[in-house]
Amino acid sequence: MTCAEGVDWREFHFTAPDGLRLFGRECGPQESRFTPLLCLAGLTRNAKDFEPMAAKLRDRRIIAFDYRGRGRSQYADPATYTPRHELADCVALLDHLCIDKACVVGTSLGGIIAMLMARLQEARIAGAILNDIGPRLEKEGLLRIARLMRQRLEFRSWAEAAKELRAGAPETSGLTDADWQCFAQRLYREEAGRIVCDYDPALALSFPSPEEIAREAQPQLWIQFGALKEKPCAVLRGEFSDLLSEATVREMAAVHKGLITASVSGRGHVPFLDEPESIAAVLRVAERCDGLRQ
Repeated sequence: MTCAEGVDWREFHFTAPDGLRLFGRECGPQESRFTPLLCLAGLTRNAKDFEPMAAKLRDRRIIAFDYRGRGRSQYADPATYTPRHELADCVALLDHLCIDKACVVGTSLGGIIAMLMARLQEARIAGAILNDIGPRLEKEGLLRIARLMRQRLEFRSWAEAAKELRAGAPETSGLTDADWQCFAQRLYREEAGRIVCDYDPALALSFPSPEEIAREAQPQLWIQFGALKEKPCAVLRGEFSDLLSEATVREMAAVHKGLITASVSGRGHVPFLDEPESIAAVLRVAERCDGLRQ
């Protein structure tokens, strides 16, 4: 884990299709024969989530942005906090940077957007790395996320925020105290002397309630995932993930015959993407995308 010291991020803003002002950042060479990596964060996370990976892939152009209602992007009508709106924002970002096609690194929600992109904007996606996400989502993980989103977390210091993160993720191993503090600084922001979540509280309205999750069938995204089966693709699963099951990964491999699969030890939902297993999978997919580009 790292706070990504030494990575030269270039910051910018761009306009969403509905006029929102969104924040983006990129690093690495802008002119390169390598396929750019478009990094899409999880539901409540932001562009900072990819700092650990960027520190280990310095020869790649890496692009990330804060979804609407997250980080430094403008807050919006909660009815627009949906994967389809966020996909449209991704396309606007690629257009803003004059990028025809990118390899998508999608964490959790970001992986859902990657699958939607393959289905609805096939020409814009070269390949995908799905970080602890797949076509079937386990209720246990969905319930945990729903409960967390309905809490108004607030801490007195960064040290307290890091301590609470560690306590809430006992399955995560191999991190130092400094690593946990770096993680906290990617998830939260300082506001009026307190440490708070770095997203619009109304985002919780876009996610099903625990009661809805408990009574409804699991979401199924097999059609969307199937749109990736002719493209380079990998799926990462945290060893202790409660959202992506081993059975779902096996079914994904049956659908996508060339799927790269990796289990990331000492991680739950989600891997940080700087682990050796994660970096190896990202590079394998990216290099296959490079081969198709040439």
